[in-house]
Amino acid sequence: MTAGDPRLAAFELGVDVVALGLTDIAEFLSGDDLSWKDSANCRGVNPDLFYPERGESTRDAKDVCRGCSVRLDCLEYALVNGEKFGIWGGL
Repeated sequence: MTAGDPRLAAFELGVDVVALGLTDIAEFLSGDDLSWKDSANCRGVNPDLFYPERGESTRDAKDVCRGCSVRLDCLEYALVNGEKFGIWGGL
């Protein structure tokens, strides 16, 4: 583990992430609740679909987002975290 590694930070805090059942250490350290990701339509879809090359269609990615029960959570996450690239929350 190197400086800046979230696992090191958790270790230094004395957090047993395995015992707590945490799968995303960065989520724990940031205090963000990212549990909405478990219900996302895009779960298990190739992430490349959501980062099309310039000029490529975004239709397939937006089709995945359409009707997603956590679309607004996804969009809020992208806006709050300054995500400038990719399809987030159907946009």
